Amino acid sequence: MSTHPSPTPALLSPARTLATAARVLRQIGHDARTVALLLLVPVVLITLLRYVFDGSPRVFDAIGASLLGIFPLITMFLVTSIATLRERTSGTLERLLAMPLGKGDLIAGYALAFGAVAIVQSLLATAVSVWALGLDVIGSPWLLLLVALLDALLGTALGLFVSAFAASEFQAVQFMPAVIFPQLLLCGLFVARDHMAPVLEALSNVLPMSYAVDGMNEVLRHTDITGDFVRDVLIVAGCALLVLALGAATLRRRTA
Repeated sequence: MSTHPSPTPALLSPARTLATAARVLRQIGHDARTVALLLLVPVVLITLLRYVFDGSPRVFDAIGASLLGIFPLITMFLVTSIATLRERTSGTLERLLAMPLGKGDLIAGYALAFGAVAIVQSLLATAVSVWALGLDVIGSPWLLLLVALLDALLGTALGLFVSAFAASEFQAVQFMPAVIFPQLLLCGLFVARDHMAPVLEALSNVLPMSYAVDGMNEVLRHTDITGDFVRDVLIVAGCALLVLALGAATLRRRTA
């Protein structure tokens, strides 16, 4: 009796993507520590920063908006990379990909699930910063929310991508110094990018976190949407989509 290989699933199916997203959200909801890390830690860090600079509110205004973009990116990177790796090492990913589920469905489902979490995370952090902690923003807080959300999605995409190269959760965490810390140092948070050495400035120009910080600063300083703000938003969004595509291309069924 001849056997026929199972048909290859379509590149992207809305039904399979939504089912994957719902499964991931259920798993997140059952882990109180992950929920706390995703939703509360950025708010706690922003609040701590506000009171560290209690005597210098202008300092908080200067860096608070930037950190609204950086904190979600870091937390989403950390949680996504570990969660994806855990699915691979437990064999869940291998079982899922043996079903009529394409890599695109899986990556899109993860992005959708963590994107939903990112919306809540960004709403909480932005609302607390602007209305509870008194962050002085000239532009619309909704634009701050938009950039924070895109930064969180970028962190999700980076986490999905690097999880393909880690063999353990410890290795996934080790990618943070390699992927996140250089961007943190060169994004303009500590030293203005145009005051850096030419080589470092050129390097910062190709790192997406630099544009995340620039976008936040545009909202901080201008009442209207500027051309630079639109450029920054498009670059961050484009980087997130590019890294998601790379994540789908490098996704493996299991960790060797």
